[in-house]
Amino acid sequence: MAGLAFPSVDEQLRIIKRGVADVIVERELGDKLERSRARAEPLRVKLGLDPTAPDLHLGHTVVLGKLRDFQDLGHQVIVILGDFTGMIGDPTGRSETRRPLTWDEIRANAATYRAQLGKILDMDRVRLELNSSWLGTLTMEDVIRLTAHVTVAQMLQREDFAARYASGRAISLHEFLYPIAQAYDSVALKADVELGGTDQTFNLLVGRDLQRALGQEPQVAVTVPILEGLDGVQKMSKSLGNYAGIDEKPEDLYGKVMSVSDDLMWRYYELLTRIPEAEIEAMRAGHPMDAKKRLAFTLTAQYQGPEKAGAAAEHFVRVHQQGALPAEIHERRVLARGGRILLPQALREAGLVPSNSEGRRLIAQGAVEVDGERVTGLEAELTEGRTYLIRVGKRQFRRVTVERSGTSPSAAERT
Repeated sequence: MAGLAFPSVDEQLRIIKRGVADVIVERELGDKLERSRARAEPLRVKLGLDPTAPDLHLGHTVVLGKLRDFQDLGHQVIVILGDFTGMIGDPTGRSETRRPLTWDEIRANAATYRAQLGKILDMDRVRLELNSSWLGTLTMEDVIRLTAHVTVAQMLQREDFAARYASGRAISLHEFLYPIAQAYDSVALKADVELGGTDQTFNLLVGRDLQRALGQEPQVAVTVPILEGLDGVQKMSKSLGNYAGIDEKPEDLYGKVMSVSDDLMWRYYELLTRIPEAEIEAMRAGHPMDAKKRLAFTLTAQYQGPEKAGAAAEHFVRVHQQGALPAEIHERRVLARGGRILLPQALREAGLVPSNSEGRRLIAQGAVEVDGERVTGLEAELTEGRTYLIRVGKRQFRRVTVERSGTSPSAAERT
């Protein structure tokens, strides 16, 4: 690392602090950066990911983007794939004990994370670790000695634990071990900085305490906000359906970003892009549609490439602004028992919705068009021998051909 040159401490702090929720403690971070420059030695910057789900969405990229900032500043980033802690399950924000993952589930998810991280980080300069390397070798004596540095009162300071305890809901003892295991990751790596969402603040602070108790200089905790989903209300989550995945089709990713509110757009600019703040302020004086199109293009290009982002932008204009049909519309065949099929069932069989009940919900909301006409009646039917152009929401199209099956619909098919 001899001769390694870092930007000034003030410049590094400016970049690091953009879009973060808190730096604990900023003075300590400044001291670490000063020492790093003087010695020409990069800081060890840690991020732990429990591989509990295989798909990354824009919400995940907030903390990953901040990790990339540290990487671009010349520091050593360390990504821990928590194959061991994943078996415990982080109780953060949980109202009940979470089912621990199996080794097979963890390994499969970890492999997917490795591939997707390369869309954000320079993987040639990432140190990847599995925390089973050190946690799996601890003896019972080691674990007892570690737990001696953390009190039950500390654990019950966590809001989720406190709420569950007060209401009499179960807290399994192994859940208390999760913050300690994550903290020991920092000890094992001698981490200078640890990143996490604001929901990880407690765990990051336990890491500081444990490092100090074991004679290490405590890490600095850098927390980033939890990104609101496309609805602008709840946090982005695949289970809530308000997410935009970085591996989605380019036109879907572009279209989802275009669907966010004008107010939320600026928060996405701050947390998801590295466009200079002066440029963002200048855009505020212009038309919101122009700014939103730039945001959608920027994010789509970042994860899908500029060429696909350009095609997605053209698709959006053609389909959503000019009312034209997409260049490619998938075709599906559905079976009509007795010559007819209820529209909610047809939507499900055509792959437009996951269930009949979701089809009915979208129809009631006026989100379904058949041959260009909005349908709101829940008893609407399609008849055999015809092909329909069906649109659900703004982005889903199907040509659906109805064929006869020769039997009457069952009660189950109408539910």
